Amino acid sequence: MKKLIDFLERLEKHKTYYTLDKTRKGYIRVDITVPGERWEVEFSADGDIVVERFKSFTDLEDEQALEYLFDNFSD
Repeated sequence: MKKLIDFLERLEKHKTYYTLDKTRKGYIRVDITVPGERWEVEFSADGDIVVERFKSFTDLEDEQALEYLFDNFSD
């Protein structure tokens, strides 16, 4: 738990906006959005830390890209 608290305090010190969530058993997730990237940092009670980074494409798309979402990821 100390690692999580230290990390949150560091984010606050650097004025980095974050939200907390819990999506899987035994982990608390910190969601961070910065220009061009989204980070998911998960902390377990055991002290395990898992980091996923999602980078945006360099090219911006228009609303036609939304059709790709529904065509490829809908039931």
